[in-house]
Amino acid sequence: MSKRLQVLLSDPEMSEIQRAARRERLTVSEWARRALRAACVSKPATDAETKLRAVRRGVKYAFPAGNVEQILSEIEQGYLI
Repeated sequence: MSKRLQVLLSDPEMSEIQRAARRERLTVSEWARRALRAACVSKPATDAETKLRAVRRGVKYAFPAGNVEQILSEIEQGYLI
């Protein structure tokens, strides 16, 4: 399902966006969709402090792990199957 997004811009802002879209041979709508998608993927989903808390919580545990060379070898073997 498609949704409509209305964004109010000043005349100079709109002119700048129109020029940018023209340079890329895109409609303003397609240029805006691409810019919004790029902005979404460039921003982390969570802030750094949340990530650090998760890491700190995880290092409190001592899970068994094999030799790193063995683990990497097993991973590589899995790609060949």
